[in-house]
Amino acid sequence: MKIDGIVALVTGGASGLGLATTRALVNRGAKVVILDLPGSAGDTVAKELGEHVLFSAGDVTNTESVEAALDAAEQLGALRAVVHCAGRGQRIRLVERDGSPGSLEIYKSVVELNLVGSFNVLRLAAARIARLEPVDGERGAVVLTSSVAAFEGQIGQVPYASSKAGVVGLTLVAARDLAGKLIRVAAIAPGVFDTPILDRINPDVKASLEAGVPHPRRLGSPPEFAHLALSILENPYLNGETIRLDGATRMGPR
Repeated sequence: MKIDGIVALVTGGASGLGLATTRALVNRGAKVVILDLPGSAGDTVAKELGEHVLFSAGDVTNTESVEAALDAAEQLGALRAVVHCAGRGQRIRLVERDGSPGSLEIYKSVVELNLVGSFNVLRLAAARIARLEPVDGERGAVVLTSSVAAFEGQIGQVPYASSKAGVVGLTLVAARDLAGKLIRVAAIAPGVFDTPILDRINPDVKASLEAGVPHPRRLGSPPEFAHLALSILENPYLNGETIRLDGATRMGPR
């Protein structure tokens, strides 16, 4: 897929990995719709990046929100690419320190956003992309976001790790399911990246995270995630794979 001139949807595109992806796509000549929460910086980002970027406020778990973002994308042209970055984590233990069972409500909410939201965006976007005429043997591609926690979840990451493992399980099956529609599906499993969420942690903890990365010995940079996302979109033979992007990190239990 040639990036220049395509229309892309980026969920969670107003901050962190999604924002870096939005910027990278625009810099390569794509038109982009950002789907992010109403309280995000989506409108500011869209105005900053120019007329070929639109902001659609909404929730990826809500069908009407996603359909509205897809409608906005079709105002810009034929939607060919989706990079799904929206997600979150929240720590719980199966048995908390006070002896109480871990929160079912928190578990459900994280799985709903990270896994059900991925399915919702994928199914709705694929239905739109499937209507297009093929270009160079394909109609489009979707990049999902998993995590190294899918493989090495740490203590307290039960909701996050299981939801991101679900994204890994979804990716290959979705690629096979959509092969007949000429739509590729792949996923990125990032390690620890230097996103705004890490600004809230103790500097010593952040330094410890950096020290745990074999090479390069630092946190990942959001533009590095964006670089891989665009590479997946561009490579027509890359399909059904979850790619770790982690500097050879293997997470310990805590």
